[in-house]
Amino acid sequence: MQAKYISYQETGSFSKLVLDYINNEEQLAPFYSYRPDMDGLAQAIANRNFKGDRTILVDVLKQQYQHLQVNKSVSKNIELLASDQTFTVTTGHQLNLFTGPLYFIYKIVTAINLAIELKIAHPDKNFVPVYWMATEDHDFDEINHVSVDEKNISWIQTTNGATGRLSTKTVAAAVTAYKGYLGISKNGKRIAKLVEQAYLQHDNLADATRFMVNSLFEKYGLVIVNADDKRLKSLFAPIITADILQQNSERIIQETSSKLEDLGYKTQVNGRDINFFYLKDELRERIILEGKTYKVNHTSIHFTEEELKVEINSNPERFSPNVVMRPMYEELILPNIAYIGGGAEVSYWMQLKANFDFYKIDFPVLLLRNSALLIDKRSAENLHSLGFTLEDIFLPAEELKNIWVKKNSTAQLSLSDEIRAVNSIFDQIKLNSFKVDKTLSASTDSARQKTNHLLSNLEKKLFRAEKRKHEFSLQQIENVKKRLFPNGTLQERISNIAPMYVNYGEDFLSSLIENFEPLGGDFTLLLP
Repeated sequence: MQAKYISYQETGSFSKLVLDYINNEEQLAPFYSYRPDMDGLAQAIANRNFKGDRTILVDVLKQQYQHLQVNKSVSKNIELLASDQTFTVTTGHQLNLFTGPLYFIYKIVTAINLAIELKIAHPDKNFVPVYWMATEDHDFDEINHVSVDEKNISWIQTTNGATGRLSTKTVAAAVTAYKGYLGISKNGKRIAKLVEQAYLQHDNLADATRFMVNSLFEKYGLVIVNADDKRLKSLFAPIITADILQQNSERIIQETSSKLEDLGYKTQVNGRDINFFYLKDELRERIILEGKTYKVNHTSIHFTEEELKVEINSNPERFSPNVVMRPMYEELILPNIAYIGGGAEVSYWMQLKANFDFYKIDFPVLLLRNSALLIDKRSAENLHSLGFTLEDIFLPAEELKNIWVKKNSTAQLSLSDEIRAVNSIFDQIKLNSFKVDKTLSASTDSARQKTNHLLSNLEKKLFRAEKRKHEFSLQQIENVKKRLFPNGTLQERISNIAPMYVNYGEDFLSSLIENFEPLGGDFTLLLP
């Protein structure tokens, strides 16, 4: 595939905060530690003060991978994590059904490519790309469906617990529906086999997701971590205890959020007085404080302060961080130097830096994941024949239609010259009227306004009439927009990997690896 790069601004799809961060606006500097460039990454490497336990991390990963036939690149990277000269480049995501939207894939590719670039820049050190599975998330409705060519495939299931622990016994119907789309081509059969092995031969969603993602990316050495583990949580236990009892995070994060809002930015998350859930099978509920008693919401489970301390010490795996504490947990147990996320993630991580500083945990380099639009051959040909550039496709459909009509119309559609002439006449009428009777000025202005309104409506009618003469070309514009922007949004936020893999196979993933530039700061257009 060929790649072309355009600025994120040109897409009209990213927030002011993200664009200002990319453009190094000075007012955002207090909300992160290092710039997302090679100099910033070098500083992060030099200053990294890892407080986790590499031995525990490696042992946990080996256990989690014990039932997989691990590629040499993956097993080597797991072993390398034992060395204090090894650092991770991490991205995280929910356990979306069949990998969910394309941006999930793009996150991982960005992490892999950044690890490669860092190894070239620092050959004396090692860099491991990591996918952090959000196995403790409990919002199943966000991940139980996937869009394949505008068709929605859903996994019907009821749960209130961590999605990573969710049984896959009821997923067969969704697998069958997904396979129905994949067809009988070589590529379709290959990904169908992966899906069957992942979701029908593994007992829970975490293991199914690990198998699926590992199958796609193992040759690049991607390491997949499930942090829903007692040994890893034990490393986090002191912060769990401190934050529940002292309730520091809500105050600190609110102060940062207020500062960001004062600068005109929208904030993404809000801290709570207690930012942890109580986690058991089929249960993930908020911990709340009522009087002097710590209760698990919607249950009869409760603790005194001393009982809570004992519970955290004995069963740290039962305490699950929410969205504002999960990043800190991640940075504590991984020797991480960069976190790769989408625009919303980059935004909410900036709300958290002061909290990291309070707990003396290193804050990583924040890197916006690569974004891409794959423009199929048919769409590219349509755009060319219509006289548009590839960049033009980001304009709204109606604007594209108007541009096309103006370029291809033989009639004069604009009445701007006539409107100016009429207004000039009214200026003279107003002057003459004023000489006769000063009160006639208002009547003249009213007549001017009505005339301008009538001429404006006539101009619109002329434009609509001309559009009807070009119905075929305008429908082409509409069709291209729908193909490339499903549901009116970026392709990567809706479309699944399935059609890309069926059409292009492994070439799709290898093209992403070849063309994504993690530090390039641009949006990627891909053309087969």
